[in-house]
Amino acid sequence: MSLIHEIDYGTPASKSETMVTLTIDGQRISVPEGTSIMRASMEAGIKVPKLCATDMVDAFGSCRLCLVEIEGRNGTPSSCTTPVAANMVVHTQTGRLKDIRRGVMELYISDHPLDCLTCAANGDCELQDMAGAVGLRDMRYGYEGDNHVKARNNGDINLKWMPKDESNPYFTYDPSKCIVCSRCVRACEEVQGTFALTIEGRGFGSRVSPGMHEHFIDSECVSCGACVQACPTATLTEKSVIQIGQPEHSAVTTCAYCGVGCSFKAEMRGEELVRMVPWKDGEANRGHSCVKGRFAYGYSTHKDRILNPMIREKVSDPWREVSWDEAFAHVASEFRRIQYQYGREAIGGITSSRCTNEETYLVQKLIRAGFGNNNVDTCARVCHSPTGYGLGQTFGTSAGTQNFDSVEHSDVVIVIGANPTDGHPVFGSRLKKRLRQGAKLIVIDPRRTDIVRSPHVEASYHLPLKPGTNVAVMTALAHVIVTEGLYDERFIRERCDWSEFEDWAAFVAEPRHSPEQTEIFTGVPAADLRGAARLYAKGGNGAIYYGLGVTEHSQGSTTVIAIANLAMVTGNIGRPGVGVNPLRGQNNVQGSCDMGSFPHELPGYRHISDDATRDIFEKLWGVKLNNEPGLRIPNMLDAAVDGSFKGIYIQGEDILQSDPDTKHVAAGLAAMECVVVQDLFLNETANYAHVFLPGSTFLEKDGTFTNAERRINRVRKVMSPRNGYGDWEVTQKLAQAMGLGWNYSHPSEIMDEIAATTPSFALVSYDYLDKIGSVQWPCNEKTPLGSPIMHVDGFVRGKGKFIRTEYVATDERTGPRFPLLLTTGRILSQYNVGAQTRRTENVAWHAEDRLEIHAHDAEQRGIRDGDWVKLVSRSGDTTLRALITDRVAPGVVYTTFHHPTTQANVITTDFSDWATNCPEYKVTAVQVSPSNGPSEWQLEYDEQARQSRRIAGKLEAAE
Repeated sequence: MSLIHEIDYGTPASKSETMVTLTIDGQRISVPEGTSIMRASMEAGIKVPKLCATDMVDAFGSCRLCLVEIEGRNGTPSSCTTPVAANMVVHTQTGRLKDIRRGVMELYISDHPLDCLTCAANGDCELQDMAGAVGLRDMRYGYEGDNHVKARNNGDINLKWMPKDESNPYFTYDPSKCIVCSRCVRACEEVQGTFALTIEGRGFGSRVSPGMHEHFIDSECVSCGACVQACPTATLTEKSVIQIGQPEHSAVTTCAYCGVGCSFKAEMRGEELVRMVPWKDGEANRGHSCVKGRFAYGYSTHKDRILNPMIREKVSDPWREVSWDEAFAHVASEFRRIQYQYGREAIGGITSSRCTNEETYLVQKLIRAGFGNNNVDTCARVCHSPTGYGLGQTFGTSAGTQNFDSVEHSDVVIVIGANPTDGHPVFGSRLKKRLRQGAKLIVIDPRRTDIVRSPHVEASYHLPLKPGTNVAVMTALAHVIVTEGLYDERFIRERCDWSEFEDWAAFVAEPRHSPEQTEIFTGVPAADLRGAARLYAKGGNGAIYYGLGVTEHSQGSTTVIAIANLAMVTGNIGRPGVGVNPLRGQNNVQGSCDMGSFPHELPGYRHISDDATRDIFEKLWGVKLNNEPGLRIPNMLDAAVDGSFKGIYIQGEDILQSDPDTKHVAAGLAAMECVVVQDLFLNETANYAHVFLPGSTFLEKDGTFTNAERRINRVRKVMSPRNGYGDWEVTQKLAQAMGLGWNYSHPSEIMDEIAATTPSFALVSYDYLDKIGSVQWPCNEKTPLGSPIMHVDGFVRGKGKFIRTEYVATDERTGPRFPLLLTTGRILSQYNVGAQTRRTENVAWHAEDRLEIHAHDAEQRGIRDGDWVKLVSRSGDTTLRALITDRVAPGVVYTTFHHPTTQANVITTDFSDWATNCPEYKVTAVQVSPSNGPSEWQLEYDEQARQSRRIAGKLEAAE
């Protein structure tokens, strides 16, 4: 295994379809019109020296190393900024050019430390490489006079020298090694879109500056790593490289955080991970990354990680470490006892949206074939199950319609109930880039998220609706489009059921759905809503992106249907730049749904009651399957409290922290006789577990993830599992202990079984993915290269279906006791329940959950910024510190749920979506009041958690 090297072509590829032929160093070459001479040369295998150029950003032309000579033209133009022309004759290596380049390199080296042997970039330094490429053998200029290299000149303080900035936990900034090529500044602007870096000073005094001469940690830098990746010297260097050294081999794998599914090169020394570098050929991220995927992998070796199986009789007992065989035998014995004593339906399991497709498939197979029931559920249901229902009803398939590249063709983008710059930051950067190019933005969100207004980006409309009124707002948008005749009649007649459209159009045209009427309870100004509707309908290619702010409502499925209606009525389906695009929260939410993690569906979204589908699996698995849907998570917990559900196998989920109504979850778990948790750490759910099976990280196993755009990406093992087994092996050994004759030797065999039983995965195999990189399902004989865009020639269900979307107010109402509405969300540096990111240096940016509250509401309650406040709902109470802000409107408060010390879900209720039971996390009536510190419940919970994490023979708890 060797280090994967990617070619840097110097400038971005041209998208022109017109070809131009020219001659470079005697070679005839044809390239797309608009290609730079530098890129054309690289494509011909001719390397032109460069320092300021890289193909992730636009040409700049400042370093003067890439000069060329062109016959018939005077001077020596830079090859990065000069486009090719027909019949152009270019020379990249002449005596004149060699002299110029050596002179330029001398000037660079004259203000650069010559500590190459001890420099962290030794072996990976473009300045070093270019010195060799131009034949630099000596240097005529010394350090005497002005320089940025030495702290002192002849004993005097050198005011041009700056100390190294090590404030960022992941990388260092050494100004003495900066050549002011501006690559980092341009990467921050063009790739990330944060504009956190600038060049301060002029001439020889120029230097890179984070913000207004701030430290990196105090600036607007979001630590995406684009600047580090762009830097050609050791100026910006990963601390891990400084500590470990340069990597010596690598493998391409997929990030295990959000649903974007970024591809990375895991660069290694032996079995030690040196760094994660975004892979330019990754079709989801195109060489970009965020702080989590790029840097926050330290949890894999954190001291809190549990590496040995553990058992205990009662949850009040300390844990006892056991062998794997004893653990498997104990679980199998307990599950058999429970089923004998309480019945076949008395146990079930939960699959993980963080584990691979193959592992998720095995868990649901174990439950159906081993447990003999369909009591399987997943966290995907508590976030995006309304997407599956709503899009399935209207379009005929349960997933987004586009690839992420599609946004580059969008003219108008609606973002509703999503915060892409925090929750899906790499896609957020791609969206911002398109907005800076001129696309228009409409944001529908109770909170003013960063995307509403950021550098060089401002939404045309921000519709700050009252939480819980999504359906009313979407129907009002449709009202404007229908009553003003802005709909696409041709598309509707060709692609949709016209009679259903007429019925729906009559419904939305009713005066009660007008913006003026809905403004009364949504709070959205009618004029703004009308303007937004007209912009989306007539602004060109219109795309809708939505997140959990749509699905996690009592009318989540209805809102998804309303979004689909809006896309169909305007004809924004079936081509690049349009579509309906759910932004999935976790790395394999889409995959866990695809793999049959719901109690009513087998893999491929086929209902368990379908005889033909069951027959496929019964023949392959050699068992008779139950044709009745099983229990969802809330039903399992209810049944546990009632005494009829006694055992559960939970792989890679922390339902005590992530599911709503924490007290009800705790009561359900406490009522069970055998709770088995398989995870990396003793999470909150493990407080009530009787068996703990240590899990493996994405770095320690092979498999696949399916991202939000239906892209199936390979996960590749780069180190041995520290716990001894991959998660798929743990499930297989548990199945074997229960008498099932499974004998998979590699996850590729599991994928082969998935492909053989699931039509949308029919051509998917590891060999095929290794060959083509990644593929978007459906991937079968009809679409062998996958399906980047869905519903191109027609909907999967035949005709698109318009469905009425009646607004029904949630049962969760404000009143005198609870006058405020709480909504929840995520922050950039943390992920989900924080089990991974809290065990990394990301806590430097978000060490605790805070309650965002408007100044008006805070003043009424005597609350100051940073004060401890008590947050109370009908379900429970917690305390946290206040953050006074105008991001939220009066009457609305907001918090994140990343820290178990807050336990924000003790506040949320058990209200849920009418179609899927997806919890209503986003609307909770609350009261806020000053507090002196943690609530009584929090103190009791912390003590119970501390007691629960005791391990026999260990001096202190594991967390």
